[in-house]
Amino acid sequence: PRITIQYCTQCKWMLRAAYFAQELLSTFNTDIGEIALVPRTGAAEGGDGDGDGNATILWDRKRDGGFPEVKELKSRVRNVIDPTRNLGHTDRALK
Repeated sequence: PRITIQYCTQCKWMLRAAYFAQELLSTFNTDIGEIALVPRTGAAEGGDGDGDGNATILWDRKRDGGFPEVKELKSRVRNVIDPTRNLGHTDRALK
């Protein structure tokens, strides 16, 4: 699957977006086909990533109240791409 991380350039969130991408690629290295970092200006509203209308929004900063903890983001990605996968200490931290 393809993951799109949209971030606000005016707010200087590129490093946070890159950090999330690195964490996801480290955990799901063979399961993720691509992670795209998409720069936006201003308050980007939701969106479906690549515009095909088939995207699943896993986290929205406004809807979900800020930025995710990495363990929560990994859990949400896992629940979509491989729900039976054990995330080890990440799963234990969420309980």
